[in-house]
Amino acid sequence: MSDKPLAGKTALVTGASRGIGRAIALRLAADGARIAAHGTKGAQETVKAIMAAGGTGLSLAADLATLAGVDYLAAAFGTEAGQPAPDILVNNAGVLAHPDDTLTRQTEDKFDRLMAINVKAPFFLVQRFLAGLPKDGRIVNISSRLSQVAMADQIVYSATKAAINSFTKSLARELGPRGITVNAVGPGLIETDMAAPRLAVPETRAYFTAMSPLKRIGQPDDVADVVAFVASPAARWVTGAYIEASGGASL
Repeated sequence: MSDKPLAGKTALVTGASRGIGRAIALRLAADGARIAAHGTKGAQETVKAIMAAGGTGLSLAADLATLAGVDYLAAAFGTEAGQPAPDILVNNAGVLAHPDDTLTRQTEDKFDRLMAINVKAPFFLVQRFLAGLPKDGRIVNISSRLSQVAMADQIVYSATKAAINSFTKSLARELGPRGITVNAVGPGLIETDMAAPRLAVPETRAYFTAMSPLKRIGQPDDVADVVAFVASPAARWVTGAYIEASGGASL
């Protein structure tokens, strides 16, 4: 019998090509889960890293900006993973619009893309998997600290993550009778290639470092460890929660 908490489970992690998504996939694999890593070419590299560490996984590509892409991913998972739905679904894929995400500079196309990938895709991916989700399944939605604070240059992005928080609570209520937990994890600023342009400015890096009582910039593994907890059997009594993983930046 394996001593790994996720042995025998299959986890689908969207946006697993890089950054937080890759860290989540690697962490869940280390806990024994077979990983379906969604993304572009980078997802294949994530799977290679998992297999090099003794884990198992497969990569899946789909454009989550369209409902056709969501349908393709759901169907591809069923075919490649050999089961109708994952035991663990991590809705991590998302897009940021900085610095154009202001009221005056936002366009309909950019607005629609943010809503499609950050809100519509997680909603319909859960819907597509709904009938096959197993008892004691786990859904983890990656939100953001920006769902809790006001930033004028992230107006639509923040709204998408606030929508994810509400979706999480409603879904937790709906799926609770089936023993399925649903939680949202909200990272603060994390050192990824997406955040690199901001963090490359010394004054900006110092500002964000000072925001946390821990006096450092968050790393992808800091978020992945929180996701691993809520995806595990140990979190069986946690559902409908928004868990901020920001190093206390909101204190």
